[in-house]
Amino acid sequence: MSMIGQVHVKNNQYKIKGDFHHFTPNTPIRNADDAWKLMGVTNPRDMTYMHSYGGEALFFESLSQGRLMATRCDNPKCETKGSIYQPFRIHCPDCLAKMTPIDMTNIAKKTAKVHTFMVCERSGAFNILDKPIKFINIEFDGVCTILMSYLSVGEPKMGMRVVPIFQTLDPTYTILDLAWVPDGTEADQLPKGFSF
Repeated sequence: MSMIGQVHVKNNQYKIKGDFHHFTPNTPIRNADDAWKLMGVTNPRDMTYMHSYGGEALFFESLSQGRLMATRCDNPKCETKGSIYQPFRIHCPDCLAKMTPIDMTNIAKKTAKVHTFMVCERSGAFNILDKPIKFINIEFDGVCTILMSYLSVGEPKMGMRVVPIFQTLDPTYTILDLAWVPDGTEADQLPKGFSF
């Protein structure tokens, strides 16, 4: 049995090990209403993709550790110096200077509230969130942007105070390691693997 593809970086180069493409034999598609006449074939393929986070790796690593990172422009020549951005950005959208990462976990815990929301009853392929998905746009005091995420417990309401929860038990190192719950939610109500 072959090993599923894995990647690490050494000397600033990707080192690839294992199989990244797995072929499964085609199977016929037959018409049960017409003497099992051949109509086509399935063509299953399994691929492993490599996604590079670059400068955003700190954001995803921090989620796995229960921290929400943002960025701030500290360029003294920038018109918007001191602006905090969430989601995480590498460069200031106004002056293009490299941004300073900051830990905004406490800001989120104290000031996050639902700006708008949308409840999605159906989703696209490969979705792993339970439906209905309660997408929320979250605003924070002192942050000039709004973050889109999802509410994992309760029903969303405009202006509702929410707090972040983090998938630290078995992190995926994706945005799905971050979710939100209404302020006042008890730890025993959190989804498996999540903590405050």
